[in-house]
Amino acid sequence: MKEKILVVDDEKDLRLVISDFLVKEGYDVLEAANGAQALEVLYEHEDVKCVILDVMMPVMDGWSTLREIKKDYEMPVIMLTARTQIDDEVFGFELGADDYVAKPFVAARLMARIKSVLKKNHLVLDGVFKFENLDYNKVSCVLKISDEVVELTPKEHELMQFFILNKNIALSREKILDHVWGFDYFGDSRTVDTHIKRLRIKLGDYARLIKTVRGLGYRFEV
Repeated sequence: MKEKILVVDDEKDLRLVISDFLVKEGYDVLEAANGAQALEVLYEHEDVKCVILDVMMPVMDGWSTLREIKKDYEMPVIMLTARTQIDDEVFGFELGADDYVAKPFVAARLMARIKSVLKKNHLVLDGVFKFENLDYNKVSCVLKISDEVVELTPKEHELMQFFILNKNIALSREKILDHVWGFDYFGDSRTVDTHIKRLRIKLGDYARLIKTVRGLGYRFEV
């Protein structure tokens, strides 16, 4: 069965170019002219595997749409933007964007990004993450390094799962705190630092996967 990709952009000609290229690559393509339409399409087609989402759109912009998508769906979202400021990219990643492609772009480059995020998402949804000699099964909550089981606390498991789900995305301490400890948690971001320090110790040589992002938080880099 062909994988479905949703293309969301208020420029009809650009949607057509992207759609034609994706169809030639063997994908089924759905289209929407703004964020509101995109959410309607997703409601009707829950088997969409990836969303290509423009930032600047009428009715409902890309940021608002991304926020709503990430509330209810696990498919990756690639942002299309003519704005290349670092602050915009960080903001998008904070909202859950999986990748960025700046306009104007080469179709082959966009295709490479799509294949990359789809591959990562399949690994996460299948429940097993592998990197070199590290294996993590999110269903059974078992971490193995070189076939040796590494015992983690419940919070450390939640951290691992959140990092894996957001591979290569810069995550603020506040976002990690909200997701792992909950919005009603009254502690501060030092709790995150403490637990990540302990997790790094248990990961041994693979502690290098958890990068510190200066002034922001952490990134699980693979």
